[in-house]
Amino acid sequence: MGVYLSAPRIEKASEDGGNSRLKYGLSSMQGWRSTMEDAHAAYPDLDDSTSFFGVYDGHGGKAVSKFCAKYLHQQFIKHEAYLAGDLSTAIQKAFFRMDEMMRGQKGWRELAILGDRIDRVSGTIEGLIWSSRNGETKDHDDDWPFEEGPHSDFYGPNSGSTACVAVIRNNLLIVANAGDSRCVMSRNGQALDMSKDHKPDLEVEKERIQKAGGFIQCGRVNGTLNLARAIGDAELKQNKFLPAEKQILSAEPDIKTVELCDDDEFLVLACDGIWDCMSSQQLVDFVREKLKTETKLSLICESVFDKCLAPSAGGEGCDNMTMILVQFTRSHLSNGSTGEEPDTSSS
Repeated sequence: MGVYLSAPRIEKASEDGGNSRLKYGLSSMQGWRSTMEDAHAAYPDLDDSTSFFGVYDGHGGKAVSKFCAKYLHQQFIKHEAYLAGDLSTAIQKAFFRMDEMMRGQKGWRELAILGDRIDRVSGTIEGLIWSSRNGETKDHDDDWPFEEGPHSDFYGPNSGSTACVAVIRNNLLIVANAGDSRCVMSRNGQALDMSKDHKPDLEVEKERIQKAGGFIQCGRVNGTLNLARAIGDAELKQNKFLPAEKQILSAEPDIKTVELCDDDEFLVLACDGIWDCMSSQQLVDFVREKLKTETKLSLICESVFDKCLAPSAGGEGCDNMTMILVQFTRSHLSNGSTGEEPDTSSS
């Protein structure tokens, strides 16, 4: 099977939900691609005052994106910075924690299961019989214990994933992004980019890549990856003399924080299968028009896919597509907030 199917898979996996503060709809579609490598997370009630949404676009397989969808929000809410109210630090640490957790026997086993490379009948993974021996080994972290096994020295997956997440607590919106998935907010009909696409030709990315011993060829890191930041891709993070954020490929997210106001209508998180076909403003315009007649947000996401899907294989409109649409409630926003953007962005 090649990169593309002979006909697109247009079945859509969708859901809707919400609470008193917001409502959301999401959908995903495999499209022309031979495999589905996107994943997502939606937790409108991560805790009593916090909502969490994330999209993860895998490359080289689906295991890393599914790993992030399963664990990133958990690590975020468990971090001591989260408990202290420092959400930006907590989300940054959660991104780096994904790479740490995917190493070793336990990381390898979890990735094998998520990537469907396990024979569930025999308990054999890629031809090796494995059994956990947690009790006789040291724990490096209470919630992710060290395990002995044939892959104890596993340095991490050679596949990877983007990660773009939005955290909403009361009237504060925090967006963290690594890669070229994107978050856009509609503020009184104007598209406000809450993230930037991390491409290798950006000066700050190029400088880090070259200082770490990498190179850019044909717009790709070391001639292979057209992203400058991602979770996973361990072969590009092997310089033992550099911290995680200065490796050829970095999992460090850009973080942007804004105070929500009455002009803020909705938020979109989507993988690049959407942004290849529509600009931020085009998507905002499309969603606003659909909201005039459609209240089920997942159906608006599905309409976006139908608009973007290419008529034939190859080029734009052929990627996997995943989108989350979050609509703010008026009662949630009408508390006197100003809409000013505090200078709290970081990279």
